[in-house]
Amino acid sequence: MGIMDKLKDAIAKNPDKSRQAARKGADTADKKTGGKHSEQVQRGSDKVDDELRRRGEGPRGGER
Repeated sequence: MGIMDKLKDAIAKNPDKSRQAARKGADTADKKTGGKHSEQVQRGSDKVDDELRRRGEGPRGGER
């Protein structure tokens, strides 16, 4: 089992925590880089949301 498979399994088991952690990590990374890589950081966070939607765990209350 590769690292991506393990990550996807962890996301599936804890969708709300995964979503929160991805957003918090994205915010922290964005602050640390002074916003220089905002688009790339946001794409990473969006991939977590995409995976959750693919698995039927749609967006929660329009959070972003």
